[in-house]
Amino acid sequence: MRHGKKFNHLGRKTAHRSAMLSNMASSLIMHKRINTTVAKAKALKKYIDPILTKSKTDDTHSRRVVFSYLQDKESVTELFSTVAEKIANRPGGYTRILRTGSRLGDNAEMCVMELVDFNELLIKEDGGGKAKTRRSRRGGKSKEKEVATQEEVAEVVEEAATEAEANEESQAATEETTVEDVATEEVEATEEIVEEVAEPEVQTEEEPAAEASTEDATPEETTSEESDESSEEDKKE
Repeated sequence: MRHGKKFNHLGRKTAHRSAMLSNMASSLIMHKRINTTVAKAKALKKYIDPILTKSKTDDTHSRRVVFSYLQDKESVTELFSTVAEKIANRPGGYTRILRTGSRLGDNAEMCVMELVDFNELLIKEDGGGKAKTRRSRRGGKSKEKEVATQEEVAEVVEEAATEAEANEESQAATEETTVEDVATEEVEATEEIVEEVAEPEVQTEEEPAAEASTEDATPEETTSEESDESSEEDKKE
C-alpha cells in the first residue's frame, strides 16, 4: 500500500527512480540545462535543491553527503567550484522550468530545466542578476511610497481648492445675474402700475368734457324742435 506517499513514483521502482534522479542531477550540474518532461523536472527539483544548498558550505562532510547522492566525482567538483560561487547569495529557488510543449508520440508535456544563475539572457534583463531581498509587509510603507502619497494628497488638495474657487466665482456670477433680473422685473412692474393708474385719470377727464358738450347742444335742439312744431300747426290751419 502507498498510504501517505504523495511523491510521484514516475512509473519506476525505488532503485531505478533514485538512479535516474542522480544521473539527471549530475547532468544538470555539468551542462546547466537539460531537456526532460515536466513530471521528471518537478521530481528533480525536489531532489537537487537540498544538494545545491549543501554545496554552499565547502567542507569534507558536505562533499561526502553530496557524493552519496550524485555518485560522480566530476559533478561534485563542478558543483563546489563553479556552481556554489554563483548561488552563494541566492536563498533557494536555484532552478527554473520552461515549458516547451508536447512530445510527439505519447503527447507528454516537455520542458527545459536550467540553473537560474547561468542563464545570461535573463540575468541581463533583470539587471546584473542581483539577488532580490524579500521585504515583509509588516514594516510599513517605504519612504518613496510615503513621498508619492504625500504628493498625491497635495495634488488632490490643490485640485479641491481650485474647484472651490471656481464654484465660488460661478455662484457670485449667478447671484449678480439674479439681482439684475429682479431689479429689471421690479422696474417693469412699477411702470405697468403707473400706466394702469394713469389710464383711469385720463378717462375721468374725458367724461366731464363729453357731458359739457351734451349740455351745450341741448338748447339748440329744443329751439329746433319748437320751430318744427309751430310750422306743422300752421300747415294744419
